[in-house]
Amino acid sequence: MKYFNVAGPCIEGKHYMIDATERLYDELMELIDSEQYYVVHAARQTGKTTLLIDLANKINKEGKYYAVYCSLENAYTETEAKDGIKSIVFSLRSAFNNISMPQFFSNGDMFEIEHNYSNVLKDFLTRYSANLDKPLVIFFDEADCLSDNALLSFLRQLRNGYINRSFASFPISIALVGMRNIRDYKARIRENQQSLGSASPFNIITESLTLRNFTKIEVENFYKQHTVQTGQVFEDETLEIIFGQTQGQPWLVNAIARQVIEKQLKNDYSIPITPAMVSEAINTIILRRDVHIDQLLDKLKDPRVQKVIEQVILGDGDSIERMSDDYSYVKDLGLIRDINKVIEPANPIYGEVIVRTLNYNEQMILETDANFSQYQMPKYYKNDTFDMNLMMQDFQQFWRKNSDIWQNRFQYREAAPHLILQAFLQRVLNGGGDIRREMATGRRRLDLCVEYLGKKYPIELKIDYGKKYLERGTEQLLNYMDILGCNEGWLIAFDRNDEKSWEDKIYQKTEEKEGKIVNIFGC
Repeated sequence: MKYFNVAGPCIEGKHYMIDATERLYDELMELIDSEQYYVVHAARQTGKTTLLIDLANKINKEGKYYAVYCSLENAYTETEAKDGIKSIVFSLRSAFNNISMPQFFSNGDMFEIEHNYSNVLKDFLTRYSANLDKPLVIFFDEADCLSDNALLSFLRQLRNGYINRSFASFPISIALVGMRNIRDYKARIRENQQSLGSASPFNIITESLTLRNFTKIEVENFYKQHTVQTGQVFEDETLEIIFGQTQGQPWLVNAIARQVIEKQLKNDYSIPITPAMVSEAINTIILRRDVHIDQLLDKLKDPRVQKVIEQVILGDGDSIERMSDDYSYVKDLGLIRDINKVIEPANPIYGEVIVRTLNYNEQMILETDANFSQYQMPKYYKNDTFDMNLMMQDFQQFWRKNSDIWQNRFQYREAAPHLILQAFLQRVLNGGGDIRREMATGRRRLDLCVEYLGKKYPIELKIDYGKKYLERGTEQLLNYMDILGCNEGWLIAFDRNDEKSWEDKIYQKTEEKEGKIVNIFGC
């Protein structure tokens, strides 16, 4: 019985899977047939290792080349070039042994490994390739985990072997595979002031490819495998929601199905999978913070990531330089996507987790703060409606009293007002309602929608830089209200001018625009 896999590479016959080679096979085979060296990069758990293993197996079955998959993960802890290269050589030996290829080196070669580390990898691959009856192809996985010193020596030896291929045997095609693009390899080495010199190891790379997410059709076909095996169906709306929330991110697609089928339904295949089940599963995954999400969001502490994500939260696309290494790095990590010139979280689930992660400590403080007990759901729930005006009045006073202290707690200080308001809302609702977030650069605001007992309360967050920004915020809120089908909305304007008095910053007014009610709260 197959199952949905959320740990490690997928195995044919054991896991439900989309043939990884279908997502990149033609491009990779074209590079291999033309004897090229190249990079494959993609975010964590998008199927890179599954792709490489599948591709190596197919190539070996076809018989035209020898293909070897070699993970360099064991070299991760080696900070010195000598130790890193030694680990790489031993990893290669294990990789060759795994597919019953000829012995990579003899015990007599140990002296060379210890004392000639700057050439040993090149020399071994040259001698080994010369003794094979078919050309050699190597996929180096986790190549970006090498320390800077080991990475520099590794790449230089590959380049030396590459440029001498006309008179000395060497692998005809090598792939460097990891989360990072080749430009980030360069940036890392430059940071430590190590010159690549004239023997730059990067000018032999002809392509830098990325492994895309599943398409909507692939997600549907993926789940259809489960339906064929068990008879359990995914409702059409369910499939729409899963793709919308995940944007085809492979780990999330697997994790949601596994959570619903194995954990919530206890493998009862007679029950159709509904949108409500998926919503529950997504919330569980977010709160549980599985390793995939934890590893990804640990990157939020990186200053390079902060430069980009903070502007995504604020909606300020003008501050993000798309040609910068920071932007490329965050995109390569899989945290953001760039669609129609709009930069946003890679998928709504990541967007939700980003905000919850950044304001998690504040939520916990609010939960245990005795003074916060005055801001509870029953206070704002009246006559089957949620009194958003009353809650925003309370938030204004909370912000006035606590903003100076709270803003200093945030690494993402520029986005602190947005994060603090969301922490406040999260603790007030406390499971009694939902918050939908729309983060995308280029709009200079953040859209929120509080949903409670089937009713929607649209909120627009904006930094107050003057009258024209508030007018623009009102227009944006009206557009957001049209999308949601609401007749009333709330514009929250944060004034960051320290020279202004709180009496000038704190205000409330209501306007009628285009037949709709706009409540404006200054903070």
